[in-house]
Amino acid sequence: MKALFFNDFGDASVLQYGEVADPIVTANTVLVKTTYIGLNFADIYRRRGTYHLEKHQPYIDGYEGVGTVVAVGKQVANFKRGDRVLFVDVPFANASLVAVPADQAIKVPRAINDQQVASIGLQGMTAEFLVHDLAQNQPHDRVLIHGISGGVGQLLTQLLVANEVAVYGVASTPAKAELAYQAGATTVFMRHDPWDTTHHNFFDTVFDGVGKTLPVSLATTKHRGRVIFYGMAAGNPPVIDPVKLMSESKSLMTGDLWDYLDSAVARQCRANQLFDDVLTHRVTIRPATVYSLAEGAVAHWALETGQVAGKILLRP
Repeated sequence: MKALFFNDFGDASVLQYGEVADPIVTANTVLVKTTYIGLNFADIYRRRGTYHLEKHQPYIDGYEGVGTVVAVGKQVANFKRGDRVLFVDVPFANASLVAVPADQAIKVPRAINDQQVASIGLQGMTAEFLVHDLAQNQPHDRVLIHGISGGVGQLLTQLLVANEVAVYGVASTPAKAELAYQAGATTVFMRHDPWDTTHHNFFDTVFDGVGKTLPVSLATTKHRGRVIFYGMAAGNPPVIDPVKLMSESKSLMTGDLWDYLDSAVARQCRANQLFDDVLTHRVTIRPATVYSLAEGAVAHWALETGQVAGKILLRP
């Protein structure tokens, strides 16, 4: 099969494209011929060697994709050849063939095509988890989203607006701010403007997937408000003093989506909620930026340097 792989950790230049051995189909797995593969910031961390990566020779990055089942393990009863499936937590996804444990395969509706499914898979389930499990905002709350024009940010915005929450955001360029307004944002600040000095103790909730912005997030959150920390796109956050949080009655909340996707039923139920949001127009899927798998190094560079707003997909 064809794959995007690397032998040493480093920048995007370590990535190579070529032939590697096909995965082995075991009794409880299905073999998926991928049509689209999701590129996420965690893949950048793995390539750099700063995040967990499953052992493989050579290394193959990626955990998210969509495609068609082409072979079924002997003990798999709920999938058959020809089924379309999504997976969001299966290693070695940067390949034309992926062996997916049946419990981690998610069936997708006919009404949503493969590119659309891949565009909202992991990021959509992340947004659903952040909104419904962690933030739990009420109508008319004011929230702020760092990196609002990114894949998760755009989906967060739409889900929150559908719940009558006032969404503010931070973006790096006017073009990215416009994407946020199109998703329903009330106000978008430019990253390098001193917006935080006029919005002290202002927001009920701040969503922070940037990392180094955590002190600003806490400063702009109301007393009895909460910061939802879910990523480190710009690097690790500084150390936070819990005593200061206690004195201001501010909560720092975080969580790992994988702790909530703890069974086949949980995966399918959460995915079905996301698909329903799309089919009922609570969420509009913006077109993804698509690179061929052979262009994986270029795609990594584009994501790392913020050249692309929204989802990046790789096509085998």
